[in-house]
Amino acid sequence: MPRIERSEGRRLFGADPAAYDAARPGHADRVYDLLVERCGLAPGTSVLEIGPGTGQATRRLLDLGASPLVALEPNDALADHLESALGDRIQIVRSTLEDAMLPEASFDLAAAASSFHWVEEDAGLARIAATLRPGGWFAMWWTLFGDGGKPDTFIEATSPLLEHLHSSPTKGEEGRPAYARDREARVAALTAAGFEGVEHELVGWEASWDTAGIRALYGTFSPILRLDEERRTEILDEIALIAERDFAGRVGRALTTSVYTAHLPD
Repeated sequence: MPRIERSEGRRLFGADPAAYDAARPGHADRVYDLLVERCGLAPGTSVLEIGPGTGQATRRLLDLGASPLVALEPNDALADHLESALGDRIQIVRSTLEDAMLPEASFDLAAAASSFHWVEEDAGLARIAATLRPGGWFAMWWTLFGDGGKPDTFIEATSPLLEHLHSSPTKGEEGRPAYARDREARVAALTAAGFEGVEHELVGWEASWDTAGIRALYGTFSPILRLDEERRTEILDEIALIAERDFAGRVGRALTTSVYTAHLPD
């Protein structure tokens, strides 16, 4: 199955930032507990956020004390959305992580919420390691649909509509688990970049959507976003029909947040 290129993926999510922000479910509260309890996030913690998108995680980081918060967002539409929503509470750098001009040994914490699969892993981790202070922390996490073990009836019902589309890098490498669940690969990459104390946690939670909500959610997925308007509308209408007809207009989903934390040597 063809893979969506990183350059295309970075462009796609700016099509309608407000709709994306409204449709996506955010992240498990446990992630933010880990950032505080394990990674030391507190008032005055200097934070680098990679790929903040519409700012779902950014707002929580700010609420927990991140200051200053530098957000790397290469998509101009998303950067404009962040600037409008958060104003001078953050510093926005309109660049990819790989190309950004960042000061060395300057941040206490780097964070990537559902974004790091769009980064070239080895180069990105090397940049993060260079910009963190000694002992600084890196946390990356993703919200996944399904719990990885039990059948998901909505996925089973809708997957025929999606099976011939390009795949996101979240799918992972051929023959490997999904990117966020591939603990062996992610731990190996973090270790090779010089990080220590790597920990991985899977957090289960639940969410539900009405018919309009689940249609809007699927409309934020990169394999659908990249389609022409006619084909995209056709698939989203079919998804809405399945939700209304087969799920009585209310789709409950098991979600899993996969979170990795690691720190540099002191």
